[in-house]
Amino acid sequence: MSDHISKGEDCEKQAEKKLNGWQLFGSKLEDAADLYEKAANFYKLGKSWDQAGAVYVKLAECFIKLDSKHDAANAYADAGHCYKKTNTTECVSRLEQALEIFMELGRLSMSARYCKEIAELYEKERNLEKAMVYYEKAADLYQGEEVSSSENQCNLKIAEFAAELEQYQKAIELYEEVARQSLNNHLLKSGAKRHLLNAGICQLCKNDIVAISNALDKYQDMDPTFAGSREHRLLADLASSIDEEDVEKFTDAVKEFDSLTKLDALKTTLLVRVKEMLKAKELEEDDLT
Repeated sequence: MSDHISKGEDCEKQAEKKLNGWQLFGSKLEDAADLYEKAANFYKLGKSWDQAGAVYVKLAECFIKLDSKHDAANAYADAGHCYKKTNTTECVSRLEQALEIFMELGRLSMSARYCKEIAELYEKERNLEKAMVYYEKAADLYQGEEVSSSENQCNLKIAEFAAELEQYQKAIELYEEVARQSLNNHLLKSGAKRHLLNAGICQLCKNDIVAISNALDKYQDMDPTFAGSREHRLLADLASSIDEEDVEKFTDAVKEFDSLTKLDALKTTLLVRVKEMLKAKELEEDDLT
């Protein structure tokens, strides 16, 4: 490892010497870029990620001076991927530089890819607000490139985080839109009920019985097979239990569905919130009697 790092440092010093020296033939920027690239590879072999990232930044700066923007963007992305192992803040900064250049060059798919990568980094750190911002940017770019599958993946992430952050209307609109697109695609049709169920649970979180009833009618219009599904039955039973302020009925409906189709973490979190609201309302009624 130390041998690789030593070689990397030697190449980096040679690159600095090229840049600061005088050269009669050739381009000292191109020669320095070659040496920086070699240095970065040696640092990576030595697993010295911070040194590799810093050298890729120097390489990117050389490419900018050479007016080679595409190579500069790739070098910034390489820097980001090195820093990904050690420094999330620095990683995000370098990936942002890469996507800005790709945006300028009209490489929207590449820009979307790095927006999504930044979103995933924030998601890993549970910074949901920032993750949503970058997933939204990625979704917009994928929409522009008509890559609907990637757009939908991003929108589902935004909907999930919006629901967690109690931004229920935003989550509802996204889940309904993804369901609508799924129903227009033979291969994705079967997943539409799952998205409508998520939208319906978010409706329950808003605690508006009229809105829930209207949503169930709307979802049956969107997908005629939804009416006979377990997803529809669960939402209808939960809406009824909320209207009747019956916690036991609510619990039984959730248990019955979960015994056949395991509820994921998000649905469980949201249903616990609804149940807590229902219990609070029941206690309030008891206090008044």
